[in-house]
Amino acid sequence: MEDPAVANPAQPDYPQHWEADVLLRDGGTARIRPITPDDAGRLVEFYEQVSDQSKYFRFFAPYPRLSDKDVRRFTHHDFVNRVGLAVVVRDHFIATVRYDRIDAEGRPSEHGTDAEVAFLVQDAHQGRGVASALLEHIAAVAQERGIRRFQAEVLPENRKMVKVFTDAGYTQRRSFADGVVHLEFDLEQTDRSLAVMRAREHRAEARSVQRLLTPRSVAVIGVSRNPQTVGRALLRDLLGSFDTEFGSRYEPEHAPRAVYAVNRGAPPGTELDGVPVHRSILDISGPVDLAVIAVPESAVPAAVAECGAHGVQGLVVVTAGYAETGPEGRDRQRALVRQARAAGMRVIGPNAFGLINTDPDRPLNASLAPHLPDRGGFGIFCQSGAIGVALLEAAHRRGLGVSSFASVGNRSDVSGNDFLQYWAEDDATEVVLLYLESFGNPRKFTRIARRLAAAKPVVVVKGARHTGSLPPGHAVPATATGLRDATVDALFEQAGVTRVATITELFDTGELLAQQPLPPGDRVAVVGNSDSLGLLTYDACLSAGLRPCTPVDLTTAATGENFRIALDVALSDPAVDAVIAVAIPPIGTSAHAFMGGRLAGPDDPEMGSDDPEIATALLEAGERARELGKPLVLAYLALTDLPTRLRPGGIPAYAAPERAVRALAHAVHYAQWRRRTAEAEETARVPELDRIDEPGARALVEAALSTRAATAARTQPGGARITLPDAEARALLARYGIDVSPTLPAPDEEAAVRAADQLGYPVALKATAPHLRHRPDLGSVRLDLTGEPGLRRAHRELDALLGGAAGAELVVQRLAPRGVDTVIGATVDPAVGAILSFGLAGAPAELLGDVAHRLVPATDQDVAGLIREVRAAPLLFGWRGAEAVDTDALEELLLRVSQLVDDVPEIASVDLEPVVVAPHGLAILGARVRIAPLPVRSDLGPRAMSTL
Repeated sequence: MEDPAVANPAQPDYPQHWEADVLLRDGGTARIRPITPDDAGRLVEFYEQVSDQSKYFRFFAPYPRLSDKDVRRFTHHDFVNRVGLAVVVRDHFIATVRYDRIDAEGRPSEHGTDAEVAFLVQDAHQGRGVASALLEHIAAVAQERGIRRFQAEVLPENRKMVKVFTDAGYTQRRSFADGVVHLEFDLEQTDRSLAVMRAREHRAEARSVQRLLTPRSVAVIGVSRNPQTVGRALLRDLLGSFDTEFGSRYEPEHAPRAVYAVNRGAPPGTELDGVPVHRSILDISGPVDLAVIAVPESAVPAAVAECGAHGVQGLVVVTAGYAETGPEGRDRQRALVRQARAAGMRVIGPNAFGLINTDPDRPLNASLAPHLPDRGGFGIFCQSGAIGVALLEAAHRRGLGVSSFASVGNRSDVSGNDFLQYWAEDDATEVVLLYLESFGNPRKFTRIARRLAAAKPVVVVKGARHTGSLPPGHAVPATATGLRDATVDALFEQAGVTRVATITELFDTGELLAQQPLPPGDRVAVVGNSDSLGLLTYDACLSAGLRPCTPVDLTTAATGENFRIALDVALSDPAVDAVIAVAIPPIGTSAHAFMGGRLAGPDDPEMGSDDPEIATALLEAGERARELGKPLVLAYLALTDLPTRLRPGGIPAYAAPERAVRALAHAVHYAQWRRRTAEAEETARVPELDRIDEPGARALVEAALSTRAATAARTQPGGARITLPDAEARALLARYGIDVSPTLPAPDEEAAVRAADQLGYPVALKATAPHLRHRPDLGSVRLDLTGEPGLRRAHRELDALLGGAAGAELVVQRLAPRGVDTVIGATVDPAVGAILSFGLAGAPAELLGDVAHRLVPATDQDVAGLIREVRAAPLLFGWRGAEAVDTDALEELLLRVSQLVDDVPEIASVDLEPVVVAPHGLAILGARVRIAPLPVRSDLGPRAMSTL
């Protein structure tokens, strides 16, 4: 089906890449595209809908209609010096913008760097953020065409337009003459303009999700007489949520809510579940905010077209048969999204499980879940229907309430990022739980999640952790399909996202974060009536990186009063940050006794499974813990009733000590991240370093990219990356104060001796051929060569061992001071950005994956944490009595590498190996730098919805 919002340009040079779907302030969608001669009729129709006042503001005089000459001028552009863009909804223009290039005197020009810009927005669509979105896109277009500054003339009474310009955040100048406000503003992005753009994006995306979750009326398209069909189940679920005991609260203040049923083949007068069935959504007289589509895939385009014509705001497409089926299905999925957005609608799905909102004023169950969950503080998002069912069932079993839930299937339009934007504003959501299998926009996820996690915990299970496989149907850019798990970990770490391994751990952690205060530290008291369970808990704490106190054993005969006193002592101890209570059935008391040679217990109807007094003591301790701001959790065995008794007090209870400890460790780590982040906002900085020559570095990279080798590299598979020769790499790094120890070639003994004389003894002789680099295990390095005889002997040995000095590419290098060998790297991931890495050199660290990562740019606090995060970090700080190395020099080197790759985005990777860190100073013995043409940063451009 042809998309009416896509232009059919006559010009062969039509800039297709300027087309974009955008989200407006009220959550609706629209399409921005260039205006072409085919749009003459749309332009005239649009102008007729504009008020006389808006026309006066645009032309500074009464201008009731456009002449033929005007229509031609406003629809014929060269897309360089004269450009017009339109905002299109349902194939109708709702706004236009145009720029004309001018010279310094304000006359039309083909070479000037200024342009006059003017907007016109239909009155019915003013206030929706249309002009702001248009300004972002026309500014990006102008910059692409070499324009650096816009000029605009605005009447003073046109306050809305003046506000659009002044609020955009660009550097601007304003003057007033002859009754007109003259504005000039540079088009280069500023920190303020970027912040304004992202704030608008946040509001629009949050509002779009809110509209989906709070519809006044819902239509189910594809309702069947067969009660076992998906459409019929959806209708019943919707009716159940609309008819809840609190659903009527919505009606006194607003128009009554309504559920409609649609089936194209239904005979007149048909009713199903008490709802009249319409043959088309167009037959429904009232508005429909949300449509749930459950028809065969072949019937979806017609259903979507009718929804657009009726003014529906959002779609939940349950129908499968799209990208999960292969390339043809992906094409159908893209067409579905284009069709929906062109009509102003957002899409959940296709292949979706559905949406749930437990707001008592507007409850909604537009999903395949048979019942509306209990009201609570968990916002849940997942990309799998099966996992969605498991998440809802787990929440119900634990007695945990949900604020809203979304299982979006193929995630073709509405994504987890949209829901994060919404949950940041939703007071009812206290903790966010995510099941993710892929990322559509990792950079954006990091930015949004970091802002959200500063106020609310975000806990994630990431599927496909080890395989890196992309589940069928997921719409992601090519750059995001191969995210390494270490990259994902770094992304989560800096965003403050808590990553867990299983669904059980997801709820274990979420429950603690929702119901208990954040721990002020990592010191843990263990109190209970089982010495063995206490020791298991103690060991688990040590393994999780916590600092447990010696367990307090109350013995198996402990009473509720014993628990109460011991817990109060532990909680009151200033050296304790959290308490884990451990409990087993009180053996030898009324709860368990030997009866007739057997142990009676919880399975005996006359026996209780726990002592109610212990539950009472724990509940009292829970109140005390909240007063002191310390979490209290329970690890228990064989006490099936105790978790239920503790539920009213919000005390998490875990059937194994390991689960309790893992949940608490996640809470400790998250609390530490919150404190670090708050502190970093005040104290963290990117220091100003000396010996930084950014222009010189850029010149070296530009020269390297212009070479024949770089041109050839662009044509290679996976291409566009070239490795700089050693000399050029050293020169580039030196521009940022990164000094690599020089090497001199040693193809024969005489050359080796001359090189050593030039560098000065002692020296090292090593192989640098790619297959031998950094492989001392192959015997390719000789150290501590203090004179000519030893050097000649070493050269002969390596020549014989490695099959010739020339093939091994032997070099001589001055011997570095003794220290700890480390590895520093920076790699640009196309989906995430530059990532700074640190680890110790050597096979053990490589095999164990003992490497830490941070996103660039890194602050002083980032690099300090980076070198302390690896498990082998004690080697840097005087392990086993050794002298500590110069970590200040190491941190400065990391900051220099970070600044280099941040300042010069054409640098694709930097590898420094080994970096020998001595007690005083360090030496960089090897370096490799790869460069590539400047990557496109979609996150810095104008707001646009994904078109995958």
